[in-house]
Amino acid sequence: MSDLPRKAVTRTAKLAALPLGFAGRATWGLGKRIVGESAEIVSRELQQRTAEQLFKVLGELKGGAMKFGQAMSVFESALPEEVAGPYRAALTKLQDAAPPMPTRTMHAVLAERLGEDWPELFLEFDDKPAAAASIGQVHRAVWHDGREVAVKVQYPGAGEALLSDLNQLSRFARLLGPLIPGMDVKPLITELRDRVSEELDYALEAQAQRAHAEEFADDPDVVIPAVVHQCDQVLVTEWIDGVPLSEVITDGTQEQRDRAGQLLSLFLFSGPARTGLLHADPHPGNFRLLPGGPDGEDDWRLGVLDFGTVDRLPGGLPDPIGESLRMTLDGDAEAVYELLRTEGFVKDSIELDPDAVLDYLLPIIEPAQVEEFTFSRGWMRSQAARIADPRSPAHQLGKQLNLPPAYLLIHRVTLSTIGVLCQLGATVRLREELEKWLPGFLAADVLADFEAEESIAEA
Repeated sequence: MSDLPRKAVTRTAKLAALPLGFAGRATWGLGKRIVGESAEIVSRELQQRTAEQLFKVLGELKGGAMKFGQAMSVFESALPEEVAGPYRAALTKLQDAAPPMPTRTMHAVLAERLGEDWPELFLEFDDKPAAAASIGQVHRAVWHDGREVAVKVQYPGAGEALLSDLNQLSRFARLLGPLIPGMDVKPLITELRDRVSEELDYALEAQAQRAHAEEFADDPDVVIPAVVHQCDQVLVTEWIDGVPLSEVITDGTQEQRDRAGQLLSLFLFSGPARTGLLHADPHPGNFRLLPGGPDGEDDWRLGVLDFGTVDRLPGGLPDPIGESLRMTLDGDAEAVYELLRTEGFVKDSIELDPDAVLDYLLPIIEPAQVEEFTFSRGWMRSQAARIADPRSPAHQLGKQLNLPPAYLLIHRVTLSTIGVLCQLGATVRLREELEKWLPGFLAADVLADFEAEESIAEA
């Protein structure tokens, strides 16, 4: 399919086929059980067939369907290897590629938004898109001043398609549950839908990207392309090359994986502290490894793309995140419980055992307990299985916890980043980044000592 299917009937028919397919496979699975195959084998086959159909349809539709697919794809680490392996390539492709819109359509958008003489703005313009994503595609070009640029052109009707897809997906969200054990996908779909207007607004995206580009202009570790020009449905930014993170995941050396993981962790926690904004779309298609890090050309920097979805956090990440993490590491069950209740993670109508809450949290925060931690698909799967198993205490307790709206996007971004770290299999000094950037993580006296040491080192 070469164009964005925008007619409601076409898109609805494709998405409606998904639950019908799920129902058919469930019947097939029941038949398998009747003839004696084990529940575990049947469940994995069912998961695999479901995922293959889901990501095929999402990739064709782009719009909100593909956006949902990208958000889900970073969690494939939680799936059993027998299931994740066969369709991992399809997920990676979904993260940074999709069928492009016709050249004539793209030219029409540029003419409407930049003027009929738009070709004069460029010394060169490649009609073949360098990347195609959920609401737009990117073309490589040379701006009239000689700078290499990326020209992002929004698909006509992208907003209508986004809302239509996400509304349709939300109707059968419960059927998607088996894809990612322990994850309720309905809040994810709701949150994506709530942010549609922001993502379609290239003026807001340009504003967020400028703020990051200015703050990280001289940073030795992170590269943010500058904004060159912006208007409705068109965004022109500086071009950056580099190795896509999706390629590092599939073919990178361990050195590249570890460096990418460290830089992702650095950006996740330093970004809000330095800009008051949280980059909220951390799938591998939005990151590059570039040569020329602090230790020279053989070292790596992280290039960051796509600021269409951000969380505005004027004071950085909320203090209670760091405080609760510190108190959990200290084993202070009562203090953790009271803070979670105050912040709304435990509703007033619910009574929980503070020690049980601590036992629930400790395995999740294992990466912060040690100086360095190796993220892996196995670790991610063990966490998902612990929370997804209806027989486990963690599952029973997790059902009683609440996620306040103010924390929803932060939670999703953190989980997504951890998913990418597990795909990388990276060994990361996460605690180092938490100590430096996460408000509340260090006790006041320790923080004062830390800041004094930093000042001496800088002097």
